[in-house]
Amino acid sequence: MAFDTLHDVYHDQLQDLYSACKQSLEATTALGRAAEDKHLSEALIAGANGISDGMDKLKSLCAEHDIDPEGEKCKGMQGLVTEAHAHALDPEFADAELRDAVIITQYQRMVHYALAGYGSAAAFANRLDLDGDAAVLQGLLDETYDGDRRMTEIATKGGINKKAA
Repeated sequence: MAFDTLHDVYHDQLQDLYSACKQSLEATTALGRAAEDKHLSEALIAGANGISDGMDKLKSLCAEHDIDPEGEKCKGMQGLVTEAHAHALDPEFADAELRDAVIITQYQRMVHYALAGYGSAAAFANRLDLDGDAAVLQGLLDETYDGDRRMTEIATKGGINKKAA
């Protein structure tokens, strides 16, 4: 693909975000099933629902720009999903609290990748005077930040890290 304009880059980013969401949805669902802590499991289910909602919104944005949301494979999220399996889902753990602590770590890595993607795409939309797109992407960015903060709270104030120690 050739990038001749910021619109080209923006369209690529929308497709990349859609791919990232699609891949992280499966991993987040698996992490939610593996979580022992009720609050963590509920937060991951909410995260999966948010990812699904984000995919719907990204699909709509892609349709407005006449681009295929499936037109890109996000290699970055592919790596993070592989890491989530290697570090949280596949290994044996001495206890559930330890696995829960690692689940949070792996989920937050995927979330931070999404934060970078949404932030960059929103900035491009703003620069291109695509106010409606920018508002949608900013909303997704804000929701993703909320999910990240919730995970940090579960890890620290919820006591998962303390129990794992």
